[in-house]
Amino acid sequence: MSARAAVLPLFVPHWGCPWHCVFCNQNRISGAERPATAADVDKIIEDAAALPRNGAKRQLAFYGGSFTAIPVQQQEELLAAARRHIDAGAITSIRLSTRPDAIDESVLARLKRYGVETVELGAQSMDDEVLRRAGRGHTASQVEQAARLVKAAGFTLILQMMTGLPGATDESDVETARRLIALQPDGVRIYPTVIVRDTALYDLWQRGAYREHTVEDAVRVCAQLLPLFDAAGIPVIRLGLNPTEELSAGAAVAGAYHPALGELVRSRILLNEARQLLHGVEPGSAVTLSVPPAQLSQMIGQHRQNLEQLMREFSLSDLRVRPNSGKNGEIQTVDKPMRQGIDSHGEIVKRGR
Repeated sequence: MSARAAVLPLFVPHWGCPWHCVFCNQNRISGAERPATAADVDKIIEDAAALPRNGAKRQLAFYGGSFTAIPVQQQEELLAAARRHIDAGAITSIRLSTRPDAIDESVLARLKRYGVETVELGAQSMDDEVLRRAGRGHTASQVEQAARLVKAAGFTLILQMMTGLPGATDESDVETARRLIALQPDGVRIYPTVIVRDTALYDLWQRGAYREHTVEDAVRVCAQLLPLFDAAGIPVIRLGLNPTEELSAGAAVAGAYHPALGELVRSRILLNEARQLLHGVEPGSAVTLSVPPAQLSQMIGQHRQNLEQLMREFSLSDLRVRPNSGKNGEIQTVDKPMRQGIDSHGEIVKRGR
């Protein structure tokens, strides 16, 4: 089992959440149909025990619902089952996702007692009007308060945000990212809005009251967000919904659902950086870009899309990409004729991300 596979996910769909967000149908999103039980906790951990560890720690994760909003008796049933496996050495800790308005000091004390290490908060937006229109039932200030309590109690804090919600703009999504960065989380997840069947958002879209947040929309705005988190040293641990059989089979009817959304966004970031490097190039120039080997395909783009776009924009006679030995995130240009007397054989290095 790899380090990345060390998280054992157990879904608790819509269990405990008193609100019905317009985008939410947790049964379809998670693929789970019923609340989790202590027996489910035992099974997922015992099944994982048969797999090799390869030195990785194992963490049980309660995903999909608002864990700390479910009745305390049910919380403790699940947590106690997981705690037994911590004590036995089968797992090292627990993580869970919940709502900002279902966090207080007594809740966090309970989680600490049972061995919870990581708390993920569904912030979604830091714009109160967007939160209202999404039916979230909490405010941006409640996100800030909950995040501070989680950090102060010594938990690892993960914040989740969405792009393209009703009423949101690129600017409001960028502002949400900036405000989340100010809370200094240990990581973030970015979920561009997907229209899932049997949700209020699906009905709004069908009536023409909501404009679809397309894959292109998500790529455009997320290409602005990732550099902000990168610059702040905050890892983006997920970009886009995790593909499931049900979503791929038609439950995701529109919106930013794509199995390789993260790759598309990183490819767009490199395209934007290449545009900056090529500013001022003479029309008809032949240009070679060099990038780290791991980013070669991202720079080229799907179906050579990035190269063709740059060729058109800058009227280049030729554009090639080759691997270099630079640090990850650096793009170099070589043999690139420039205006304003810049040495055509000089090497220009773009600041790494």
